Amino acid sequence: MVKDMKSIRKDEHKTSNWSGGTTTQLYIYPENACYDKRDFLFRISSAKVEVEESVFTHLPGINREIMIIDGELQLEHEGYYDINLSRFDKDRFSGDWTTKSYGKVTDFNLMMNEGCDGNLEYIEVKKGSIANIELYKNEIYNNMASILYCVLGKVSIYLEESIDLCDGDLLVVITKDPINTDNISVQNKIGKDANLIISRVYF
Repeated sequence: MVKDMKSIRKDEHKTSNWSGGTTTQLYIYPENACYDKRDFLFRISSAKVEVEESVFTHLPGINREIMIIDGELQLEHEGYYDINLSRFDKDRFSGDWTTKSYGKVTDFNLMMNEGCDGNLEYIEVKKGSIANIELYKNEIYNNMASILYCVLGKVSIYLEESIDLCDGDLLVVITKDPINTDNISVQNKIGKDANLIISRVYF
């Protein structure tokens, strides 16, 4: 099993403005892809929604999963369903849909183009504790990306080497030809709980 690992610090992220607030690109794959060209396989971002009502960008052919980091959001997927999301709730939907949102929030987004699949999971690591996070093997796809985002707190990650993550930092692990389920060990050494989001993407 071959792994490529890299950490991306908060001050390395790119933030841009949109009509309803700001969006920060956390990671894009391949790394030379461009969001505006839609030539990415998958993309992870976090957005601040600063208006009460907005319409999601139309993204044909792209599947989306969104998780709320702060605030509450109501989503209306026209012709499908409505859903209310609170902190660390998530929803999966198609970028082909017409989606309206109501509420000011900070959210976390996973966008997946054709040729990949994935999901988001919220993980809380209590102060002074250790969590083992499974990296699930998928029988359909040859490769997987495990992207660990530190929402709040400070943790030490143990996977072949030790890497510290603080608020806004990201760890990317690309595994090629996975054979068995692997684990990441996460240790919280400080005096408050840590909040993490892991994105598992198969391609």
